[in-house]
Amino acid sequence: MTSFDPPRPWTSSYADGVPVDLDEQTGSLLDIVDASARDYPDAPALEFFGRETSYTALSEQIARAAAALAAHGVRAGDPVALVLPNCPQHIVAFYAILRLGAVVVEHNPLYTARELRKQFEDHGAKHAVVWSKVVATVQDFPADLRLRTLVSVDVTRAMPLRTRLALRLPVAKAREARAALTEPTSGAVAWEDLVGHDPLPATHPRPVASDLAIIQYTSGTTGAPKGAMLTHANLLANAAQARAWTPSIVRGQGCVVYAVLPMFHAYGLTLCLTFAMSMGARLVLFPKFDPDLVLAVTKRHPATLLPLVPPIAERLLAAAREKGVSLEGTQVAISGAMALPHEVVVPFEAATGGYLVEGYGLSECSPVLMANPVADNRVPGTVGLPLPGTECRVVDPEDPRIDVEPGARGELLVRGPQVFSGYYGKPDETEAVFVDGWFRTGDIVTIDDGGFVRVVDRIKELIITGGFNVAPTEVENVLRQHPGVADVAVVGLPSEHSGEEVVAAVVPSTPGELDVEAVRTFARGILTPYKVPRRIVLVDELPRSLIGKVQRRQVRESLARS
Repeated sequence: MTSFDPPRPWTSSYADGVPVDLDEQTGSLLDIVDASARDYPDAPALEFFGRETSYTALSEQIARAAAALAAHGVRAGDPVALVLPNCPQHIVAFYAILRLGAVVVEHNPLYTARELRKQFEDHGAKHAVVWSKVVATVQDFPADLRLRTLVSVDVTRAMPLRTRLALRLPVAKAREARAALTEPTSGAVAWEDLVGHDPLPATHPRPVASDLAIIQYTSGTTGAPKGAMLTHANLLANAAQARAWTPSIVRGQGCVVYAVLPMFHAYGLTLCLTFAMSMGARLVLFPKFDPDLVLAVTKRHPATLLPLVPPIAERLLAAAREKGVSLEGTQVAISGAMALPHEVVVPFEAATGGYLVEGYGLSECSPVLMANPVADNRVPGTVGLPLPGTECRVVDPEDPRIDVEPGARGELLVRGPQVFSGYYGKPDETEAVFVDGWFRTGDIVTIDDGGFVRVVDRIKELIITGGFNVAPTEVENVLRQHPGVADVAVVGLPSEHSGEEVVAAVVPSTPGELDVEAVRTFARGILTPYKVPRRIVLVDELPRSLIGKVQRRQVRESLARS
């Protein structure tokens, strides 16, 4: 089957004011910051622990940081690693890198040294802007990964003076808070030196829409790092689609976006960074989700848009009830990364007076592909409708060129302006996920008569826990290094708090004898905490296919019954 234009039944279910298609994106991501700085120069662009940065100041800091990075040798097309939590420096560094035509490579700052090293080996960046607590980890990389430029960021320097002084108090609580946020470094360039540089001349060449903007890592199905290549056009399109999907949110008119999701994650990056900047919004930054901090901000200016995952909605609602803080005025909350239980939606919408709707996306798609309408016709239990300009097909997983009957189960294929161009340096993996220009999501879905999509299974065996992807193979490879483990299969089982929990079925080297907690401790030394199995179940053997492949589906079903 060659390229064709399938019907789009979902457009009839769009909320009032949502267009069917969008204009082609031109320019670059820098344009959205420039436009907001032009239209709202004195409006707050960022807020961090109460300290505000105006759009004019943000634009100036970007120009200065860009010039400093250029002076350190960053050139158009160079990959530049960011290893930062949510903080003002993250936004400035992100756009400064892009201003030079260079490529942002986002990393989880909580990754272990081994996990970070694997990604650096893949992209080969020689320049990095890194949280001070991670500087030593990066400096310990092998010689062939040594950086030419390493910039250290002390996130506390972006806080209000009173907060910084409080962190210096000689009391245990202040010491603990300070230690969690910053660490002394040596041998690195201080972030303050970058933003103290003379600004980049306006005549410096700018990137264009087709240029690569970001390498966004996704673990895929194998656990090997794969960098999804996203262009300026991809990310501009997804921000435009988000704006079109929420016509009730008016650009520049007191729009407030809460960044409680990490911006190194594609979901947080698009909704909390590019979308917010394009709206001339106040982006309130939280280094991590803390219900008390969020409620304190809610008292002053409730969120116009609150991207979240279901556990955050539950914790925020519980904290608001406990402390007697009203969530009224929170207009639109969008949930992703895992199924949104209806029993969360009802009380959350009652408390806020706004909408809580579920969406769906993949890192390869910038990431948002679909969402429920921000309207009364939303359908709980579905991931909603394809966004404007997004096309979908449901096909036979065994032969993705054959469409299934309407309403039948099949693999979801998509195409649209937000869909990536391929995996960085991996042409074979790229070829494997495209069929006649359509991207294979690996998810099994149904689409009803109204165009609402329901995810019913996953070809990819990723585990989604707390909104993060965990590749079973990666965890299995670590557990097999323990001398007490003869064989292992890792699966995800439903969890009421985190979507899924990581569970390992382990065959001990000595039948019936294995210190489970010792294995978990071993894993914690190698893996990020959310990847460490919450449960380890001892089994005599693992089910295998005729060719010897472990049947994870059977393992999952067996553990679910136990």
